[in-house]
Amino acid sequence: MTKFTYYAAKAAGQAPVPEKAVHTNFLRTGRIARKDEDWVEEERRFLTYEEVAERTGIRLETAGKKTHQRLNKFHTDIKFPKMIFHKTLAAAPHLGYVHVTASKADFAEYKDVNWGFYIANFTAEITADEHFFNDIDPNYSRMYFAVAMKKEETGEKPRQVINREVRENGVLFRTADPKTALKNVLLLGAKTAELRKIVEAIG
Repeated sequence: MTKFTYYAAKAAGQAPVPEKAVHTNFLRTGRIARKDEDWVEEERRFLTYEEVAERTGIRLETAGKKTHQRLNKFHTDIKFPKMIFHKTLAAAPHLGYVHVTASKADFAEYKDVNWGFYIANFTAEITADEHFFNDIDPNYSRMYFAVAMKKEETGEKPRQVINREVRENGVLFRTADPKTALKNVLLLGAKTAELRKIVEAIG
């Protein structure tokens, strides 16, 4: 991937710009809003990769929290645990993904599948190999996906890894459409046929 250079756009002494309501209707629009004053080349102060990663992480986790709230407001009998954490890409720290929630559900022919739901501010091909993301688009976009997980007991400490026994690459769904993502996650959380009918009725 191309090496990126980042610049701080706000000049010294410049009046602060009012905070935007950056995540209003996040799931409806699917946009993770970014401030116009960030990372513009006209300014002279360079941002380190660590500074960019920190800014990206804050925005990703804010989007994750808002998304979790929207999911849990849908129906009193469909609730998800709040499990927010993020990761930025080492070679492009303006890009990253946030883990929103996780649970267990029957999926297609698979029973009791542990899964996690993520939002990324980039698009990529999701593959079955250890890299997982291939052909990453370095421009801002969006991608919502859920993957099957399992506990790996090898090593010093058990850890959660992608369960590639499910659909060969572990991916339960991947979409750029926020409404489709909302519906798919809610279906994973719907435990009865009646609840699934309610979710399916989403326009």
